[in-house]
Amino acid sequence: MALAPDLTGTRSEPVSFVWERDDVLLYAIAVGAGGADPTAELALTTENTADVKTQVLPTYANIITRGARVPLGDFDPAMLVHAEQWFRVHRPLPLSGRARVTAQVTDVLDKGSGALVRTESEAVDAETGAKLATTAQTVFIRGEGGFGGSRGESSASPVPDRAPDHEITYRTRPEQALLYRLTGDRNPLHSDPAFAARGGFDRPILHGMCTYGFTARALLETVCGGDTTRFSAMDARFTRPVLPGDELTVRIWDEGPTAFFRTTSGEHVVLDRGRLDLSGR
Repeated sequence: MALAPDLTGTRSEPVSFVWERDDVLLYAIAVGAGGADPTAELALTTENTADVKTQVLPTYANIITRGARVPLGDFDPAMLVHAEQWFRVHRPLPLSGRARVTAQVTDVLDKGSGALVRTESEAVDAETGAKLATTAQTVFIRGEGGFGGSRGESSASPVPDRAPDHEITYRTRPEQALLYRLTGDRNPLHSDPAFAARGGFDRPILHGMCTYGFTARALLETVCGGDTTRFSAMDARFTRPVLPGDELTVRIWDEGPTAFFRTTSGEHVVLDRGRLDLSGR
């Protein structure tokens, strides 16, 4: 089993993604919106609340682009873990729409114990061609390193060395992964105990992108004041898995047009090197 040769620059075939209002409402609930207080975050979870305009949580961009895939080769999928996720919305996402999505492998790095593969995807409006979102996913595939490629450069965390400006704690639910998988990510790592054991886990873990969505809600509430039009781009590195039912604490440092963040669960950092770019500041 091995990675496909000459992956860098490989493109996917275009795929279509269609979504409706209920899909974005389900996504918001799947990343915890309304979980602690059903009357909070109604702009993300309802469509018929008086004087409340429904908004799409910007991280839904990653759901839109998820279907465009470049075949990476023949390897055990239980050895693949999500390493980093970045996205940018080019305009507020509509409540429903149809997108055309393409993906391209932009980097393959040799980390010795495994390979780091970065894929960038772009979603455009299927009718007008206008850009909706650009996303980039980096995965680490254990056991696929040692091929003599570039190791890449390491970078320091951008989180400032001072107390955070905001701190929000959420508790995930025991069935959180079962709910999140209904947004389309059916990776058995998050539901099948036997598959999770192959990956070295005692039981199924929470989707990294669910933790990412919880974190985005904290950023939206604090730095953006609940206004999705101010939420432009987000980047974070996954550093440790979360189990459904675990508590998440998001610490945020507001630096004007940019905010930095780190998400922890107990004593462990689970999202690091987090950055939010804002518009309208």
